[in-house]
Amino acid sequence: MTGTTELAGLKPRHFIWEMRDRVATIRLDRPERKNPLTFDSYAELRDTFRALAHASDVDVVVLAPNGGNFCSGGDVHDIIGPLVGMEMKGLLAFTRMTGDLVKAMIGCGKPVIAAVDGICVGAGAILAMASDLRLATPQAKCAFLFTRVGLAGCDMGACAMLPRIIGQGRAAELLYTGRVMGAEEGHAWGFWNALHDAGALEEAAQALAGRLAAGPVFAHGITKTQLNQEWNMGLEQAIEAEAQAQAICMQTRDFERAYRAFVAREKPVFEGD
Repeated sequence: MTGTTELAGLKPRHFIWEMRDRVATIRLDRPERKNPLTFDSYAELRDTFRALAHASDVDVVVLAPNGGNFCSGGDVHDIIGPLVGMEMKGLLAFTRMTGDLVKAMIGCGKPVIAAVDGICVGAGAILAMASDLRLATPQAKCAFLFTRVGLAGCDMGACAMLPRIIGQGRAAELLYTGRVMGAEEGHAWGFWNALHDAGALEEAAQALAGRLAAGPVFAHGITKTQLNQEWNMGLEQAIEAEAQAQAICMQTRDFERAYRAFVAREKPVFEGD
């Protein structure tokens, strides 16, 4: 297929990459430090999500914990220390790069599921926020703690995305105070789609990913595109955009397969085309 690539052989240097049944699982690989991000891991994640937009052998992505924690944000020594000594040009290059990771997650064309255990703070909270679906354990501690290190809460799209997930007032509180959002609180607010015990979290995430991967994956990509593009549309524009998007999906073989399976009283087997 022109313009596509396969990622089964991907060997990243700064995170763990696993693939099974068209589901890719990513884990940050510094469990002794609760999996902080570095300049290199930011860039490699950005490049990987950009590649996922063209991946022919991946339909769903799972961001998973490692060693009982999800991500502790930017590494204090490897990122925050060097940033203190940078000039504006370097600082802006860095903040644009981190924002490009979120853009790449949004633009990868595939559902992204965050499975969160333990610490999920700073940029780690952003990774969860930028995912399409979010599962967590009761022990998950999520905080957008930028103000606690003297920065604004408007990091990597937080002021745009978080209010759309949990509401303006709740988002403002978390972004101004940097306090921890408890798991039950986050679930009640709609940030977490579901809570699972630590021993069942990844199984639940993989089961959800498997259900999505077994579905009409071309149509899932259309859904993801519309969910994000319609933020900037009026209602009439959105309805027209969805009319065009659905007409495109009606030309797929998966739509025909579903119809023929319904007529035959069988379960449809989708193939993503």
